[in-house]
Order: sequence, then C-alpha cells, then structure tokens
Amino acid sequence: MTTDDNLALVTGAAGWLGRRLVDVLSNGLESAAHPGRFAQRPVRAFVLPGEDAEGLRRLSPRVEVVVGDLTNPADCARFVRGAHGATVFHCAGIIHPRRVRQFFEVNVSCTQNVLSAAASAGLRRAVVVSSNSPIGANPSSGHRFDEESPYHPYLAYGRSKMEMELAVREFQKQGLIETVLIRPPWYYGPYQPPRQTLFFEMIRDGKGPVVGGGENRRSMAYIDNLCQGLWLAGDVDRASGELYWIADERPYTMNEILDTVERLLEDEFSIPCKHRRLRLPGIASSVAFLVDGSLQSVGLYQQKIHVLSEMDKTIACSIDKARRELGYVPEVALEEGMRRSIRWCIEQGLLGRA
Repeated sequence: MTTDDNLALVTGAAGWLGRRLVDVLSNGLESAAHPGRFAQRPVRAFVLPGEDAEGLRRLSPRVEVVVGDLTNPADCARFVRGAHGATVFHCAGIIHPRRVRQFFEVNVSCTQNVLSAAASAGLRRAVVVSSNSPIGANPSSGHRFDEESPYHPYLAYGRSKMEMELAVREFQKQGLIETVLIRPPWYYGPYQPPRQTLFFEMIRDGKGPVVGGGENRRSMAYIDNLCQGLWLAGDVDRASGELYWIADERPYTMNEILDTVERLLEDEFSIPCKHRRLRLPGIASSVAFLVDGSLQSVGLYQQKIHVLSEMDKTIACSIDKARRELGYVPEVALEEGMRRSIRWCIEQGLLGRA
C-alpha cells in the first residue's frame, strides 16, 4: 500500500458523504475563501464487500481501495497499515437500520475499532462524523445549538451517536490519537441516496410533506460545504480535541426548502410540478414519535415513522466556532446547492417528468 505524509483515509467511502469526500480529497476543492488550500492528495478508501470499488477508483488515480468490514478489527488494522502520520476521516455509520441494535454495532463499536487501529498504526488524527441527533431538537423556534449545548439524544440513533462521541473523546483524553468531532445536520448534494431523490419526486408530484405550518427551521449542509469543514478539521492544529457544527450559513424553514426545490424543478429544469403539499397537523409528528419510541423499545425500527416524527421539529445550529477556529466558510447556499443536486439527479437518469 502506498503511503504519503498527506495521505487521507476515508471510511464509508461508498456512501453519500464518503464518496463525495473521496472525490474532493483526490481531485481538490475549489474555494474562493481558501484559494489553493484544498489541493489533490492521495486517498485510501474503505468499502464493504460488494460496494462500488471500481467507481471510486475511477474518480482519480490517487485513490486506493481497501475492501473489508469495520466490525472486524483485523480488517481495520489492514486498512491503516503503513499510514503513520496520516489522517482518517471516519464517515461510516448507519442511519436507517432494520434493527435498533445495529445503531450501536455500527456507530459505536465500529468507530472504536477504527480509532483503536488508527492509534496503534500511529495515525496523526481522526476526524469523526457525528450528527445533530445526540443533541435532539431545539427547545424553541428561534434557538440555535452550539458546541456547549447539552446532550439530549433523539431516540436510539441519537443515543448511539452520543455514545460514539463519548468514546471518541476518551481516545483523545488518553492521548492515543488526536480526534475532531464534526456534527453535520441534514446534508444534500450529488451522490444522494434514493430517499433524497424521493423527496424531490414528492415535491414534483404535489406530495411534499409539511407538518404543522412548515415554519420550523432546519440547518442543512451542502455536501461540498461539509467536505470543506472536514478537510479543515483534519488540517488545523488547534482543532485537536474539539467539536464543531458544520452547516450552511443559516437555517431554512421547511416551506423555504420545498418552495426552492419546486421553483428550480419548473423554472430551470422544465419539470412540471403540481403545486400542492401533503399537509399534516403537528400532532402527526407527535403520534409518530410515540410509535417510533414504542417500536424502538422492542428493538424495531421503521424509517418512515421515524422521519415523520422529526418533520415538525426545529433542528438548527450555529457555525460560529467553526468559522472562528477552522476558517470555515460555507460557500454554497440552499438554492445553488439544490440546483446542483437536481442537475446531478437528472444527469444520472434518476429524476424527470412524472
């Protein structure tokens, strides 16, 4: 395996964020705020058996692919072998499993396996992707979370990410490896999974979901903004041991998100929309939350019920610390980010007229 002082290792490389991060790291990232900062670098990408290794190799000759399973410590050791001084970006995780126990098997145990292997191999730093879920929903519509906000995990996924964060902090505390935790909210952009394309289709078909009045706010992160934040978290010395929220400049209301997608579909991509919404009363999310909690208490998970339970919530964060300490500058906002997302879907043949 080829090593380099500038080597970046990426777990979850076949996933939405992981694939884009491999692309950005290996081919560079243009940035008006940081011209020339994000140059091409060698990347070692970790994928599960059966995932698209060839697609990653086609991104750049600088990409090396390792196939294995993060539940296997021997595979983790093989992934980091010979990478002394490198940085690992741990993007692997599970959001919508079949069983609740998978949250903890993947989000907690696999993270511990990766960090243990990385520390043993002498890697310099681990940048670990967390979530907004360990902090839950904002207590009021005008509130924004920051890095001092207390834990209030949202059901089992939130608990698993909280336990993961605590485990990461323990590696840092013991001096085993430098760590940086990154909390992204809902992100969007190219390489999106089917659930995000379904969201566009629902808006096109007049079934875009609005629970309550639709004025609840959501922080979002365009995927290249998130990749910029991850890259900086790996490079900036003072980030060691720190936690950062990474998102777009400001939160958006759910109405703004749906209206923006609808307008772009029609005005820029000539995809007719039905100009309706699937409107549900706020109590629908409350009932879904109760059902979701009941199912999870017996180890079951149902994605649609879980998503509905969050639809009326404000989940908004401040990026002030990332701006101040990392030099993070989100350069893409909602309209341009959704424009790129829709264009990618159309180019891939995933989205068109109903």
